[in-house]
Amino acid sequence: MSTLNELITFEYQNEHVLEHDLLMTKNFSSPKIYNANGDLSKRWYVYFSFRNPETGKLERMKNIYGKSNIYKTKEDRLTALAIYRRKLLMILKEGFNPYQDNIASYTNRKVKQVSSPEKIENAVPIVEQPKMTLKEAFDFGLKLKEKLINSTTKKNYENRIKNFLKWLEEQHPEVKNIDQLSKKSINSFLNDVLSRTSSRTRNNARVDLSSILQELEDNDIIALNFIKKIKVLKSIPERNKTYTTEKQEEIFNYLEDEDPLLLLYIKFISYNFLRPIEVCRLNVGDLNLTNRTVQFKAKNSPLKTKLIPELLINDLPDLSNLNKKLVLFTPDGIGREWETDINNRRDYFTKRFKTVVKDHFNLGADYGLYSFRHTYITKLYRELIKNSSPTEAEGKLMLITGHATITALRKYLRDIDAELPADYSEMLK
Repeated sequence: MSTLNELITFEYQNEHVLEHDLLMTKNFSSPKIYNANGDLSKRWYVYFSFRNPETGKLERMKNIYGKSNIYKTKEDRLTALAIYRRKLLMILKEGFNPYQDNIASYTNRKVKQVSSPEKIENAVPIVEQPKMTLKEAFDFGLKLKEKLINSTTKKNYENRIKNFLKWLEEQHPEVKNIDQLSKKSINSFLNDVLSRTSSRTRNNARVDLSSILQELEDNDIIALNFIKKIKVLKSIPERNKTYTTEKQEEIFNYLEDEDPLLLLYIKFISYNFLRPIEVCRLNVGDLNLTNRTVQFKAKNSPLKTKLIPELLINDLPDLSNLNKKLVLFTPDGIGREWETDINNRRDYFTKRFKTVVKDHFNLGADYGLYSFRHTYITKLYRELIKNSSPTEAEGKLMLITGHATITALRKYLRDIDAELPADYSEMLK
């Protein structure tokens, strides 16, 4: 078994996992890692069983220790053993039998040599795979993710990866390959993001990079996704303030003359409680004025249908002669061609709102298009609560706003301070 131990542990950090499994009889158990319940004072190892050719039973083989126990952190020790385990599984699948002295030397990893001279002609060449570069590894991980995510998320991943690789090139030019990447280098990058932006942005970067590394771990490109061990920082979410009734009416009156298109865009947010990006996704055909409904892709579902209130229908222009596939809101008007990314559409109306409204009324950073959604949900809830219990009001409101659960709605109402108590002055006397 000393031959097997050397075979597994020799220069483990340079090994790559074969991407194919050989069809063979199950003569061995899947190798497992013993971590002594995290106790670093005890010896950790890889263990497995192999079928005894004489008894036909699986018997425990000697443990594989290698150099794993020289490491003083759980992460480093587990990383070494994970690679040992992978390599052991690889050679077992290739047909290695610990009951036969069938491998004399494996140190150059160029050719598998067999000890019996008559079997040399059956030697299997082992060509070492070139190490995967950082860019190749992240491109591979992203390729696996792209079927599961939308175009917006993919773009966010691409930007995050680009920024990370650029930072690595500037700060750690010696790190070229994926097997050189470490928890320390990623932590340094996240700290740099934190120093330049916010804890929320840093946490988002952590999530995106971890998602890609998890794909690499799942596909045996890396031994361990160590980003999962990097803690999430506490962050205070940003939210738009609710407009006062006076300010909202002032803005609407101003836009009636200054920018009627932008006003109608805002009314879809206000009266139909759509998010700005949901309004930007609308095509002419998404509105069914006969049934008074609108269909749209929501944040938490592929497709949702909402009632269009009469208040909004009365403000709509005639859409009957327009192509159903045309974009509803464009820079030049209702129902036009607009070939651009959905995020560019949202950014356009955000900037238009800033130029036309925010700059004119000198509104702060915490007032935006989202503020209208908060304003009208608050207004509706306070009207419902006048003649209903809180539970009844929430049930009716949930049907209108489209929140997936009552818990989500209640959290939202708390966040925007929609729930206010009755005057409690008498209790203080």
